[in-house]
Amino acid sequence: MSVIDLNGKTIFVAGAAGQLGKVLSRTLLDAGANVILNDVSDASLAPLAAELGSPDKLLTVAGSITDADFVQRLLQNGTERFGKVDGAVNCAYPRNAQYGRKFFDVAFEDFTDNVGSHLGAYFVCMQQCAKYAVERGEHFSLVSMSSIYGVMAPRFEVYDGTTMTMPVEYAAIKSAVQHLTSYVTKYTSGSLFRANCVSPGGIFAHQDERFVERYRSFSRKKGMLDSEDVTGAVLFLLSDAAQYICGQNIVVDDGFSR
Repeated sequence: MSVIDLNGKTIFVAGAAGQLGKVLSRTLLDAGANVILNDVSDASLAPLAAELGSPDKLLTVAGSITDADFVQRLLQNGTERFGKVDGAVNCAYPRNAQYGRKFFDVAFEDFTDNVGSHLGAYFVCMQQCAKYAVERGEHFSLVSMSSIYGVMAPRFEVYDGTTMTMPVEYAAIKSAVQHLTSYVTKYTSGSLFRANCVSPGGIFAHQDERFVERYRSFSRKKGMLDSEDVTGAVLFLLSDAAQYICGQNIVVDDGFSR
């Protein structure tokens, strides 16, 4: 059971069917929140909702957060179901099939497509959540998932000898998410809307063992994180204990960026 109480709050999770989204959705439920699960298809949301249980506290809404009209409808559906929406966590990860190529192999079209869809989705979600909060004059906390590679240059040496790399699109997107968060914080000054970021380090997903060991050598002790390790910072920012924290970026990386 979470030590942070979100009882009575309704939180919208974008990218709920992803690795981090699934864990966050479960943690939010454990903290007492109603949860609006969002991902691009019902096929991914239906089994997640069944796994989570608690149907009286869940609402599933499939669709793309790159569509402003869709995000408006989602927030309205959440309001009709639970009375209001108090916050959102954006951990969506839209990308095309060419995403993740090494720097010299990235084509202009793929770079712009991936930056446009991923960063664009974060922009639209931020814009529409802010509009919802400002028009209603109510508290709303948005947490966007950035990354340590939105803060620091990549440590390319941890990828040596593997097929992995740190995608250039990712660096551009995640640094921009942090600046968008600062922008919307200033733009909505005087309102009850709050936007912040959480920047995780690497999250373990059975990567190449050489990469995992090299990554750990730059960390305090653990190295690669589990998804559960990120949830505490997210829940804190969604809670009333963080109501005066605005436009900030919390790094959760076991010291990797230091």
